Amino acid sequence: MLHFAIIGCGRIAQRHAEHISKIGKLVAVCDIDLAKARDLAAKFQAEPYQSIDDLLQNTPSLDVVSICSPNGLHAEHSIKALKAGYHVLCEKPMAISVPDCGEMIKAAEHANRRLFAIKQNRFNPPVEAVKAAIESGRLGKIYSVQLSCFWNRNPDYYANSWKGSKDMDGGTLFTQFSHFIDLLYWLVGDIKTAQAYTGNYAHEGIIEFEDTGAVIVQFYNGAIGTINYTVNSYQKNMEGSLTIFAEKGTVKIGGQYLNELEYQNIEGYRIENLPEGNKPNNYGNYQGSMSNHDKVYENLVDVLTKNASISTSAFEGLKTVEIIDKIYSSVR
Repeated sequence: MLHFAIIGCGRIAQRHAEHISKIGKLVAVCDIDLAKARDLAAKFQAEPYQSIDDLLQNTPSLDVVSICSPNGLHAEHSIKALKAGYHVLCEKPMAISVPDCGEMIKAAEHANRRLFAIKQNRFNPPVEAVKAAIESGRLGKIYSVQLSCFWNRNPDYYANSWKGSKDMDGGTLFTQFSHFIDLLYWLVGDIKTAQAYTGNYAHEGIIEFEDTGAVIVQFYNGAIGTINYTVNSYQKNMEGSLTIFAEKGTVKIGGQYLNELEYQNIEGYRIENLPEGNKPNNYGNYQGSMSNHDKVYENLVDVLTKNASISTSAFEGLKTVEIIDKIYSSVR
């Protein structure tokens, strides 16, 4: 049985703790707010810490450290855990700068430890089905892709939180839509160039970056694409969708969080009998992406105990950050 620790005891840590309890044992948790650490620790008979250094030095028989701290601390906390000799599972985004991702990968290599990046939307049933269709050549050459991310994040979401700050959050593409950017890379390929226009229309004085963006991208394979995103959908999330136009077919994955196959017209082929996926991460007034952390943890255990293939490598986590950096750099 693998033993886990969690760094950062906010909302997403609760989800991690639940899944860890099903496949391993949570032995330690850490948060600068010791009350949060104690609350989470009490639920799972774990040891609470206020200092990551104390946790890493004093926790016996530890195997994996799950990083659930603010985005801007992912690199620092991951590198500390790797240097201490532990495997690391890092929440999205892997970091909020390309150099930080590189340092994380180097630390994993030097420590001979695994660095897992969470890309949970890859496990959505319609996404897996479209990926299989692309891999088998059923769609032929991909011409273009349209990504739409229309969510709502009201002022309460950002109140009394690190979310919304440039240093800790990084931007709307990092915190809300990095899973969507990952799917562009995973399904279509790496992005060569990006040109973006952004604005902050409804969150002035609340967040330090954009709440809306429109992006045109060109892929290395010649395909072109658009990304339209906002957190200004009135009162609630509207949709997260990805439409692919290809030589032998057109498909659209939609729903609020890429959970439905909304349209398909593929030459001589039809995607059928998709299983029902997991529900989204529910945070009261708003929803996040589909909750596939169970599959992430199952893969982690298989990799560490059965020499299985990793579902999402640290390199792929880096690629997502590189693409977002290209988008934001085009604005600056």
